[in-house]
Amino acid sequence: MTFQEIIEIAASVIEGAGVAIILLGAAWSSVVAILHALRREPSVYKEYRRMLGQSILLGLEFLVAADIVRTVAVTPTLESVAVLAAIILIRTFLSLSLQLEITGRWPWQSEKEVAPVTAGD
Repeated sequence: MTFQEIIEIAASVIEGAGVAIILLGAAWSSVVAILHALRREPSVYKEYRRMLGQSILLGLEFLVAADIVRTVAVTPTLESVAVLAAIILIRTFLSLSLQLEITGRWPWQSEKEVAPVTAGD
């Protein structure tokens, strides 16, 4: 087995882990949301979105890692690096958007910097 084949397998395993994290996270957060909804607990939707968003964020990190491993170790051409850069830009934008949706603040903001939203706003 060559080095490139080993790296390709490693990248595929990392990629599979990312997809599994997203799927399992979606399933788990759905089960938890259904159980909370059956008990008529408040803010089920908000908690569901938070849990689902966290699993998507973690899965995206694994997918980016797999792309980096595959591109840098297997096919380090100018074209593949440009494609990787585009993929990372898109996934970074998605991650930042999800982070803002989940926490209500940008990742670089502390909780103290964010003014609480009141009913009058």
